[in-house]
Amino acid sequence: MLFFVLISLVIIQRLIEVAIAKHNEKRMLAQGAYEVGASHYPYMVTMHVCFFISLIVEVFIFDRAISPLFPLFLLLFIFVQLLRVWCLASLGSFWNTKIIILPDANVVKSGPYTLMRHPNYVVVCLEILLLPFMFQAYFTGIAFTLLNLAMLSVRIPTEEKALIEATNYKDKFKKKISAS
Repeated sequence: MLFFVLISLVIIQRLIEVAIAKHNEKRMLAQGAYEVGASHYPYMVTMHVCFFISLIVEVFIFDRAISPLFPLFLLLFIFVQLLRVWCLASLGSFWNTKIIILPDANVVKSGPYTLMRHPNYVVVCLEILLLPFMFQAYFTGIAFTLLNLAMLSVRIPTEEKALIEATNYKDKFKKKISAS
């Protein structure tokens, strides 16, 4: 029952985020923004949908129990959700699930973005690991962490290249980006 409640809340949260992303995308496109990395986006969406399917199947088919470390994993997961909200709030209307580039925009370097360039990707990586581990769904946690890292190895360079070419990204993060 706890698993069903928690997974339902996370899925609802994701659907709300997709609606926010769609709203932000329309607004930015109307201002002259464009999408980058569209070819990998369907694979990313498929991976995230398959993550939830795999998690549900692993927990129910293999009758996974709540982890003895559940309180710790849950506390970490709640902290990660707070970090997620901080990321989204800091980016505001620039936040999206797609790579939407608004030429000549001032890149956001506030909130968690003062500490690192891609905190939202760190959040996703931690969620993909913590949520399954709460219910001892280790196959899902490890397999999708590896798949997500492979996806990010494509996505982050694509996003950074586009931001460097079209915005003040390189100036904002000049200490953290080597000269290219």
